[in-house]
Amino acid sequence: MVAVISYQLVIDCTEPERMARFWAGALRYAVEPPPGAFATWRDYWRSLGVPEDELGEGDCSDSIVDPEGHGPRIWFQQVPEAKVVKNRFHLDVQVGGRREDVPLETRKARVDAEVERLVQAGASVVRVLSQPGVDHYAVAMTDPEGNEFDVV
Repeated sequence: MVAVISYQLVIDCTEPERMARFWAGALRYAVEPPPGAFATWRDYWRSLGVPEDELGEGDCSDSIVDPEGHGPRIWFQQVPEAKVVKNRFHLDVQVGGRREDVPLETRKARVDAEVERLVQAGASVVRVLSQPGVDHYAVAMTDPEGNEFDVV
């Protein structure tokens, strides 16, 4: 018998609602609605006994889901400390297209357009990953809390 494995990606952060909104837009995900009959995530977390001083502001939305149901749930877990070292892994936001199907100049234009959209949403450009004569183009970025990711 083969066991079915599922997973969620958990990202530590200091402002879960802000990060959920940013990454929902970046990945074209949706902020996950609260479970069951709860009007807000704040109501849900209160029902579990989470103290009010740990909930922060707003409705406490802290997770996003793929509206098509294919990608993993992503939960933004609030932690007290800010990010201080380089990520041990990162996400690649793939918008350029497959090298076999899309010319380099088209991939560059797609990546640059997505980078501009993400900068407007609060991301920052770290560096362009491109070398003359190499059929690869990507832009290294950071999200609003400094987590690294690439747009390729």
